[in-house]
Amino acid sequence: MSKKVKTIAIYGKGGIGKSTTTSNITAALSVLGLKVMQ
Repeated sequence: MSKKVKTIAIYGKGGIGKSTTTSNITAALSVLGLKVMQ
């Protein structure tokens, strides 16, 4: 059985917290035991 790959895009103009949001999402998914690539 093949695994589904999900892609999440976070975008917007500079200074709105994209990097912080991305880091927090990947940390939370990692804690849940999921594989993430930031």
